[in-house]
Amino acid sequence: MTKLQIVAALAASVFAGSFGALATPAQAAAPVKVKNVVLVHGAWADGSSWSEVIPRLQAAGLHVTAVQNPLTSLEDSVAATRRALAQQDGPTVLVAHSWGGTVISEVGTDPKVTGLVYIAARAPDAGEDFVALSQKFPAGPARAGVQEHDGFTKLSEDAFLKYFANGVDRKTAEVLYAVQWPTAASIFAGRTTAAAWHSKPSWYAVSKQDYTINPDLERFLAKRMNATTVELDAGHLSLVSQADKVADLILAAAGQHE
Repeated sequence: MTKLQIVAALAASVFAGSFGALATPAQAAAPVKVKNVVLVHGAWADGSSWSEVIPRLQAAGLHVTAVQNPLTSLEDSVAATRRALAQQDGPTVLVAHSWGGTVISEVGTDPKVTGLVYIAARAPDAGEDFVALSQKFPAGPARAGVQEHDGFTKLSEDAFLKYFANGVDRKTAEVLYAVQWPTAASIFAGRTTAAAWHSKPSWYAVSKQDYTINPDLERFLAKRMNATTVELDAGHLSLVSQADKVADLILAAAGQHE
């Protein structure tokens, strides 16, 4: 091999390595220690869905904000989360449950955000047709209970209690059913313009008994983003039924665990 060929080969190798680094999701790294956490709820819920997690984070000294996600459109939900993030006084971890993962994937590119935590959540790539992706996995039985009125959806009581809130005690599940927020049918097809998990460290809690989002889809998403992953023996609402473990994962992302 001539000197010119050696130089060309080395240059090609460097270019390939650089391109590969750009195409690879953010690697798991030692988390930045932060004091702020912003929580984003998903569809058919409101901010109270974090009520079991919040006191655990506050007890660890974190400043916690739960976004009241309007669920009227992806744009409206992104705007609400950006407003909450703007009010934080420094580095912040963004956390989302379920459909809220779409929101933090978009908002998480903000310089304040040090990490992303997905709890049984969507994690779309930029511009991705997530509906098409999810159809590659068997649908959960909760979907059969979706009821639409005037462009907004709710889950039937039977589907909510049996499949959405499986693993949650009956009385708590009934309260969560009562406060479920109407969700615009159009938001599920909304597409992000960014996927923050490409550049920010990510954590993912898979719900092994999830009847709303297929657990194998959750595993696929966690692997794709190279997330630090835990598997919980819980249904879709692990943030209620396994609040201690969900809080522990958030604390780890916030650098609160040695």
